[in-house]
Amino acid sequence: MQFMVVMRRRSERFTDEDFKALVAEEQAEARKLYMEGLLRQIWYRGDTGGGVLLLEADDLDAARAAINRLPFVERDMLELTEFMPLKPFGGFGLR
Repeated sequence: MQFMVVMRRRSERFTDEDFKALVAEEQAEARKLYMEGLLRQIWYRGDTGGGVLLLEADDLDAARAAINRLPFVERDMLELTEFMPLKPFGGFGLR
């Protein structure tokens, strides 16, 4: 099952320097999640600090556990504004 996660930086509580100090650790954990097949795609947000992730996991609990491994999430530096399960679109199939 796939999940879309939308996150926003908590810049009102953390400085750019706080984030910069953990970037390498965050990227390393994201690579691990990717190699494990849990993280499928990741984007930076264009409207504010934060990101959007596409996860693949057995269920919601497994998806949340994967996200919680990220250092920014562990330290409550990101607000998870959306955490949604996705269903396949059936409109391209034959009728």
